[in-house]
Amino acid sequence: MTTPQAPTPDELAALRQRYRLERERRVRPDGARQYQPTEAEFGYYAADPYAAGPTDREPLEDTVDVAVIGGGFGGILAGARLRQQGVERVRIVEIGGDFGGTWYWNRYPGVHCDIESHVYLPLLDETGYVPEWKYAPGDEIRRHAVRIAQRFNLYPDALFSTAVTSLTWEEASETWIVATDRGDAFRATYVVTATGTLSEPKLPGIPGIEDFKGHTFHTSRWDYAYTGGTPDGGMAGLSRKRVGVVGTGATGIQVIPALAEDAGHVYVFQRTPSTVDVRANRRTTAEDVGADHEGWAGERRENYLRIVSGETVEEDLVADQWTASAGLLEKLLPSFRRQGDRKTFEAAYETADAVKMNELRDRVEQSVTDSDTAEKLKPWYRYACKRPTFSDKYYPAFNRANVTLVDTADTHGIERITEHGVVVGDTTYEIDCLIFATGFSVGTSGIHSGKLPVHGRDGTQLLHAWARQGPRSLHGFTSNGFPNLIQMGPLQNASSVNYTHILDEQAVHAAALVAAAEAKDALVEPSREGEDAWLAVLAEDAPDHEWFHAECTPGYYNREGGGRPNGPTAYPHGAFAFHELLKRWREESIGEVLLRTRTPARSS
Repeated sequence: MTTPQAPTPDELAALRQRYRLERERRVRPDGARQYQPTEAEFGYYAADPYAAGPTDREPLEDTVDVAVIGGGFGGILAGARLRQQGVERVRIVEIGGDFGGTWYWNRYPGVHCDIESHVYLPLLDETGYVPEWKYAPGDEIRRHAVRIAQRFNLYPDALFSTAVTSLTWEEASETWIVATDRGDAFRATYVVTATGTLSEPKLPGIPGIEDFKGHTFHTSRWDYAYTGGTPDGGMAGLSRKRVGVVGTGATGIQVIPALAEDAGHVYVFQRTPSTVDVRANRRTTAEDVGADHEGWAGERRENYLRIVSGETVEEDLVADQWTASAGLLEKLLPSFRRQGDRKTFEAAYETADAVKMNELRDRVEQSVTDSDTAEKLKPWYRYACKRPTFSDKYYPAFNRANVTLVDTADTHGIERITEHGVVVGDTTYEIDCLIFATGFSVGTSGIHSGKLPVHGRDGTQLLHAWARQGPRSLHGFTSNGFPNLIQMGPLQNASSVNYTHILDEQAVHAAALVAAAEAKDALVEPSREGEDAWLAVLAEDAPDHEWFHAECTPGYYNREGGGRPNGPTAYPHGAFAFHELLKRWREESIGEVLLRTRTPARSS
């Protein structure tokens, strides 16, 4: 494929106009409200199809050193780093039937990670494991989660198929009371929340969705009892079925080719096409990735983070489409590189972006034989408006006679669902099985949605404390009035496309806070002044993203066209710089959050 030439000023003007028109075709007045949670009458969409069911046990009322809420990579890494700090009683509470989080739930056919496995899988140096594939399949990732949990002895105290229903600080004992849906009310000196950014599946609020009489499920709860087969394919149960897929984001890009191989007919309902770049997955050896010396994985991971954070490196060790497009993807995260003359920056960015997007649209034309289908699959927006996807199988799937693309942009999505089909415009598509590849409520945890109430000092609920002035924290981890509560996640710190690296750095920080508090017999709690100072840091150099997201096609990056949240939400100089800041703070200033020693009753 030839590289497209830089566009002329007239061509750039035409592109801007086309992007605006395509955006308007897809903007909906209900914005993010077009989706609904998988609860109440739709709760069965979130049921666990992989566990035999909760094992019978008596409710627990004991005491542990640390309760970790969430058994995905965030929780597992917190447990591992706490173990390294010598913490004995670590109890991880997980709603799923085993460790793995997102990778426990996502077992759909074709599931792979889109970040190179040698930087995505954490603790490779510590576990001595070298991934088998450049981009690992879901099962390899899930097995690595289990490997870490076993290596750091996290299973004995873990509670699976258990949901935490409340966290309550008890001043007299200076412990947290952790209540669950299994009747538990145990105590923990510290609580670390790692409830994830991809933990709550969502459904589109399509009229009539509750009336559908065929079979239906969400991709994060794949029903192999109905489809047959495994994540590798072989879904004999679909051989004569008409299957509808709603959603063409990262999940749909992976699952649709697998369905095309096995289903009688596949209808792909698309509102906005994704960008689909080259995947080129392959098996790897230790020699391929330089796994011949101690610390190889950490070096590779740091190198990758530097590149995607906008830092300069001598060599790109990973060398994939993420690192090649790092300059375009800085719009996804705050970047120190945008300080200076905005007009000069925008002009250079727009040209580079147009070259990349023209290349991707050319790829569609060269891969899809039907010109009408190809035109509908072309993405008309800037590269960083939606999360990039990667596949060498997606576009060829539309060359099959048993795959039909149904573009829903002109109707702003599916209009309604009947007992036996899906309605778009004047056409009803008869469906036997309807699969929702509609993803998760990104960035929403039970704590921030209010499903998991947290009561701190004087019974103050965390969300109520934040209601007037917005979230308050020090480094995104700790908050005044909520002692010994450490939150992991993307709030008021820094993020990156390689999120497991972020989680590991957060786990290291959380474990260091616990270790420092234990050494000083103190509580972990920032002052109001400390929170104010951190919020000022976030606000001081915060770049203006609003102009960019306002022009993007609707998606979760811009709250479905409704704009980004108000106020500073992330460290403005990128993840690599943030991690360096945390390291210095731990060495020089960690005592700032150890405000007072525990009471004599608690210490004894």
